[in-house]
Amino acid sequence: QVQLVESGGGLVQAGDSLSLSCAASGRTFSRSPMGWFRQAPGKEREFVAAISGTLDLVYYSDSVKGRFTISRDNAKNTVYLQMNNLRPEDTAVYYCAARFWGDSGGQYRAGDEYHYWGQGTQVTVSS
Repeated sequence: QVQLVESGGGLVQAGDSLSLSCAASGRTFSRSPMGWFRQAPGKEREFVAAISGTLDLVYYSDSVKGRFTISRDNAKNTVYLQMNNLRPEDTAVYYCAARFWGDSGGQYRAGDEYHYWGQGTQVTVSS
């Protein structure tokens, strides 16, 4: 059974930082793209960041570029999201996602391209 478990969310003030972790189990994702998405109340799921499996590529939404950094540690089967200079509009449930297939043909920004999802971790940024 594949599981993705997010951790690291919490309540912070604007300007603070948080580091999210997503630990995967059940299979190795060393060759698979992994990403972070978020969803705020009343809004659709939004792409945040993604990292390729073997192509050394990273992707960010315009709203987080320069503030967030995605990384992965394949030895730990874990992907991270370092979030700096948080803003109230970053408030959302953050979901980790992993693709079953490798990089070829992948649309890293599209949620439908990912097959495994975590349960999410709440990030709340107060003004």
